[in-house]
Amino acid sequence: MTDTLTPVLTAHWDQPDAFTLDGYVRTGGYRALRKALGMSRGEVIEVVKNSGLRGRGGAGFSTGVKWGFLPQGDSKPHYLVVNGDESEPGACKDVPLMMATPHTLIEGAVIASYAIGASHAFIYVRGEVLHVIRRLRHAVQEAYAAGYLGRDILGSGYDLDVIIHAGAGAYICGEETALLDSLEGKRGLPRNKPPFPAVSGVYASPTDVNNVESIASVPAILLNGADWFADVGTEKSKGFGIFNLSGHITTPGTYEAPLGITLRELLGLSGGMRGTHRLKFWTAGGSSAGILTDQHLDVPLDFESVAAAGSQLGTRSVQIFDETTCVVGAVLRWTEFYQHESCGKCTPCREGTFWLVRLLDRLEHGQGTDGDIEKMLDVCDNITGRAFCALGDSATPPITSAVGYFRDEFIQHHKEGGCPFDPAASTLWGDS
Repeated sequence: MTDTLTPVLTAHWDQPDAFTLDGYVRTGGYRALRKALGMSRGEVIEVVKNSGLRGRGGAGFSTGVKWGFLPQGDSKPHYLVVNGDESEPGACKDVPLMMATPHTLIEGAVIASYAIGASHAFIYVRGEVLHVIRRLRHAVQEAYAAGYLGRDILGSGYDLDVIIHAGAGAYICGEETALLDSLEGKRGLPRNKPPFPAVSGVYASPTDVNNVESIASVPAILLNGADWFADVGTEKSKGFGIFNLSGHITTPGTYEAPLGITLRELLGLSGGMRGTHRLKFWTAGGSSAGILTDQHLDVPLDFESVAAAGSQLGTRSVQIFDETTCVVGAVLRWTEFYQHESCGKCTPCREGTFWLVRLLDRLEHGQGTDGDIEKMLDVCDNITGRAFCALGDSATPPITSAVGYFRDEFIQHHKEGGCPFDPAASTLWGDS
């Protein structure tokens, strides 16, 4: 692999006017749109398909193939929906992208909308990040004024309106069908599938739902070609991606690197573990992916290799914890999040996350019994594959992986009547 960063999406984040239209155009912005509008819709889809771009929101499904699912020649309107409801614990790639270079996302949205035959596109953003919503809306106004949005874009005869939609702060709305319900003004609850959004999405019309980073990657692919993108990364996980490193490391932050880079290499780029501390456990794709340990330092961070190691690449939210951290306490915090964010629609998730929190809390404070660990794993087993949507399944990997790697630590809490770790030593903001 390589230890070299590949700044493409992040290349101009350090420029003070990168968020403006003038700053974006000066660095080559909207050239890809001109190129795309000179191609047929099928040709645009084929380029994205051949590039090997896979969904950057966690699922890893081929973006070009997904675009091709929308029916051709039908009488219904088509819609593009960009999922900017970034809410996974530890995830922080889409928000800075939208803040630093919003026109990258807008240009990608126009190209994607053109490819799928949509005349309306929605960018759904988590409502708490009001500064990002304001910046996106300002960028959309600039794009309209310059002729990159609206009627007859760049004289091509293609029309597109883009709407920035603010969510209301619910993790469940990161699930694509719950997002669509929220977009329509309903309570954000997951829908039955099938029908899938490509057949019946927004307003019961064909809809393509893509992650922010997926859509923002499209202009560079159109401009440089499918082979340029496919030559980066691994055989099955093509291209580059944003890795967000947080936790007990010297220099937390956002690193754009080829898929297939290892945590060892990322730690080298970010200054390594804080002080003289050592790595204890980490996540490759956010808390819902399940934890890994120091034995996985050299696992290539691509979809296939991380899955083979028993986790998921997910959103590349790399949270890193050293030996001062209580794994039981960390997993309890994550599980409290999933219980709080459960929409309550289905019994496995609603009731299962409730009891997982109760069991973990008992274990964390030394009040558990010998059978609580097995009982907790049994609850996980009754949630996995039985919940209405992926949120329920997301709540179980942190627990099952933590017990798998650190069962002795769970038992130690029980034997010692409480947590053996010093909270002051495990703070993420400490200098020790």
